[in-house]
Amino acid sequence: RVRDDRDGTAASDALARFPELAERMATPAGDLSGGQQQMLNLAMALVARPRLLLLDELSLGLSPALVTRLLGAVRELAASGTTVLLVEQSVTLALQVATRAYFLEKGTIRFVGPTKELLERDDLVRAVVLAEAPERAPARTPRARPRASGVRLSVRSVSRHFGGIVALDSVSFDVHDREILGILGPNGAGKTTLFDVLSGFVEPESGEIALHGTEGSGPPLDLHRCSAPTRAQRGLGRTFQTARLFPALTVAEAAAVACEDIVAVRDPIAAALGLPAVRRSEADVEVQVTTMLERFGLDTHRDLFVRELSMGQRRVLSLACALASAPRVLLLDEPSAGITTAETASMAQVLLDIRDDLDVSLVIIEHDLALLRTVADRLLALDVGTVIAEGPPESVLQDPAVVASYLGSPS
Repeated sequence: RVRDDRDGTAASDALARFPELAERMATPAGDLSGGQQQMLNLAMALVARPRLLLLDELSLGLSPALVTRLLGAVRELAASGTTVLLVEQSVTLALQVATRAYFLEKGTIRFVGPTKELLERDDLVRAVVLAEAPERAPARTPRARPRASGVRLSVRSVSRHFGGIVALDSVSFDVHDREILGILGPNGAGKTTLFDVLSGFVEPESGEIALHGTEGSGPPLDLHRCSAPTRAQRGLGRTFQTARLFPALTVAEAAAVACEDIVAVRDPIAAALGLPAVRRSEADVEVQVTTMLERFGLDTHRDLFVRELSMGQRRVLSLACALASAPRVLLLDEPSAGITTAETASMAQVLLDIRDDLDVSLVIIEHDLALLRTVADRLLALDVGTVIAEGPPESVLQDPAVVASYLGSPS
């Protein structure tokens, strides 16, 4: 509470706007979902009534229904006298709340004026709104999606609770060879908890998780007692909603760190002496790094620091690093979060290339329904930790339960 809210009225009003927070008052803020953390940020602003509020990527990784609710809170703050400075990739969203816009490109302000006039600038519209994706490679003939065959990852009756909160409730599904499985649901549905359980950061209370095909034709690998590093070594990779890269490294150095598994000589004395075996090992890493960066169109940026990359480029670099260990199944948490429409279009092709060229099965958490329609072979919808629909994308997206829980209103 703040000095002008001694009776708790402002706090009560904020919790009334975001009842999900009222239900989790005893939960550590770090254990909230991404959407719930955004609610908490705005609830704190509603209580504190700041003179100036800086909002960085309000829509990052959030469902359309939640974004609509958060925009309502932003409008309320602005109407009460708070000046709001919003950094946002989505021009459409910015148009709903902003009266004036600045457009920055490579550190230079290219436009200042009323937000609606931004759409009249054809050069900027093409870069931001119309989303003419940057050329990565010559256009290729679309390939037919592979038929789902063998199972690579099986999940059976996985459950997890946090106190009285149901995060996962007997979740079961399979991921097949060379398949892209999309996972959607409202914020707080259990999507990220599911990834944390699969990748070994959170232990499930019950259920079974098995990785298939890691030992030739042998039995599947039971992941229950495997640590997160062991799961990664056995073929289960993961990226995070926020690209977890070292900002002070160059692109090439970040890629080299990801190639640590192929380092043949780890003796610091041998490295200091520059022995031939060390030089050969370093040369192997350099070849791998060059191949990675060329495949993902980052070779021209190899000497840039990671912090100098755009959000989209960091996403692609994060993907490249996750693939350095040659996973059979790759878990992607919001690969399009915080990137422009143009970068999202390019990302879709990157994901299809990974499946087709590298023989990787992908499991993707994503709020961008257009991206899921483009790349996913199947969708799995979660709500309150429970699977409410599974099947072809169009079938799942038209399911009444999905429309009610994820979109918030009938389509």
